[in-house]
Amino acid sequence: MPEPTPLRLKQLIIATLKLEGTQPEDIPDDEPLIGSPRFGFDSIDALEIALAVEKQFGVKLGSSEESRQALASVSALAAYLAKQRG
Repeated sequence: MPEPTPLRLKQLIIATLKLEGTQPEDIPDDEPLIGSPRFGFDSIDALEIALAVEKQFGVKLGSSEESRQALASVSALAAYLAKQRG
């Protein structure tokens, strides 16, 4: 199973949310994913990302508070997945 690096996570987000014309480098590692003025991801987008992460990396996001913290940014998500995987 591939490592959950920031680049892989950005690629997953782009593919999952069908962000045509968006490149991984367009998504800052530390910018909030949900509610970001740049992308405007909402709770439905968060759910789609969470499901894609579970499918791709085999890690289920926990409670709503845990999910909110994990989806705070690409960096936070990478750290969460690294911790959960090992």
